[in-house]
Amino acid sequence: MCQKQCRDENGFKCHTMSESHQRQLLLFADNSSRYLDQFSQDFKDEYLLLLKRRFNGRRVNANHVYQEYISDRHHIHMNSTQWETLTEFVKYIGREGIVKADETEKGWFVTYIDRDPETEERRKKKVKMAADDEERQERLLMDQVERAKLNASKDSVPTTSTELMRHEDSEERVTFAIPKALVMKKKTDETTLPNALTSLTGKDLHPLKKKPQKEEKKRSAIAELMEENEAKKKRQRKDSWVCPGIIVKIVTKELGKDFYKQKCIIVDVFDTYGVKVKLLSSKKQLKLDQSHLETVIPKVGRQIKILNGPYAGNDATLQCLNVEKFSVSVKISSGNFKGRVLDDLPYEDVSKLVND
Repeated sequence: MCQKQCRDENGFKCHTMSESHQRQLLLFADNSSRYLDQFSQDFKDEYLLLLKRRFNGRRVNANHVYQEYISDRHHIHMNSTQWETLTEFVKYIGREGIVKADETEKGWFVTYIDRDPETEERRKKKVKMAADDEERQERLLMDQVERAKLNASKDSVPTTSTELMRHEDSEERVTFAIPKALVMKKKTDETTLPNALTSLTGKDLHPLKKKPQKEEKKRSAIAELMEENEAKKKRQRKDSWVCPGIIVKIVTKELGKDFYKQKCIIVDVFDTYGVKVKLLSSKKQLKLDQSHLETVIPKVGRQIKILNGPYAGNDATLQCLNVEKFSVSVKISSGNFKGRVLDDLPYEDVSKLVND
């Protein structure tokens, strides 16, 4: 309550005997619960703010977060809150559903649960785009299967059945004529049958294997398409997309109006998800988390960096925008894939380059 930093034990002793400290004790005694609740709420808010900014969505040791919190000289001491130990505080925020808390041999670990509406909207948009990609791939596969079936039906000759009609007063007889060539072929097969059975060689077995070759080719083509489609679905994307040298936008409101929607340059990346940025307007430098940023899409014809997917790390030129699908079409301008055109890249996978 006094908000006074004492240098040593003697300074603390002199302060406790001072008149100002005695007045603060009397104020606390009149309404102790109000002060205790206020200090507890401030401690919880500051601890969770550090956990969200520094370790958003990652599992981290609760004591490690607390050590970073108390490194600030203006922090609120835990002995002024309703929790006597850090373990009690971690259990409390775990019961409230603010974090996921689990106890291990190395201590308590916490994972922050981000329920920000903007974060939830971005997560739903990513899930929807992934579902649209899978649906488009399945539709393409079904079209290819239908075309393959149609081509197979064209190769086969259609046959039609007719009803056998015979007049009662006619004396015609039904006769079946067998072609001579078929009769001669049957005789030759009967004469050569013993030799074929007694001398089975690799050459004699080839005609039996050649018949289903066309069907095997058709099946193998469809199987290859299905395997390729499955491989594309199973291709894992990186969780981290930030890299130095790109322009991004700050989307978190926790830093205040001066920083919200401001464009900045990523100067350095640390701890996979943490970045050091420099504002384009004021040249100020900040340390932020990846979740506080979003990519910037430039005008058509400008240079961009591909941040995710199989072509990540390549520079490209923006060809066109697809506003309905939240995607872009680009042409790679560097690397081994120079000149290749990529369609339907999500907004989250590209961002404007600094040098452009």
